[in-house]
Amino acid sequence: MTPQELANLAHLRRARDLIDRDYAQPLDVPTMAAKALMSPAHFSRQFRAAYGETPYSYLMTRRIERAMALLRAGTTVTDACMAVGCTSLGSFSSRFAEVVGETASAYRAREHSAVEAMPSCVAKAHTRPARGSSSTIGEVRARSAA
Repeated sequence: MTPQELANLAHLRRARDLIDRDYAQPLDVPTMAAKALMSPAHFSRQFRAAYGETPYSYLMTRRIERAMALLRAGTTVTDACMAVGCTSLGSFSSRFAEVVGETASAYRAREHSAVEAMPSCVAKAHTRPARGSSSTIGEVRARSAA
């Protein structure tokens, strides 16, 4: 990698860290791009090239990931939606179903004892939502082992 490519990657990491830290705050691409010291269009292209998804998609995946943890803890779907920074319950529900493969209500109602038995660091890794998957990896393993 060239020094410029390394510098760009460092800037992209700053923006990704912003998303990971402030996922519940109102974030838009221009704000993320400013953190990466890039124009919004250039930032979007570079972020997608580096991480395989658009900045907004990454933000929503992080929000869904946090909402999954809240739903497993018994939080209502509406409260989880608002807690992770989504302002539209309909958009949140659609995105949740797209990413997780089931509705937020169905996910909340389902048994999560296998995930609850895992150490939190392991549970976080195994329940991370994966786009295009009908279920998360860790829960597939837990269901198949049961």
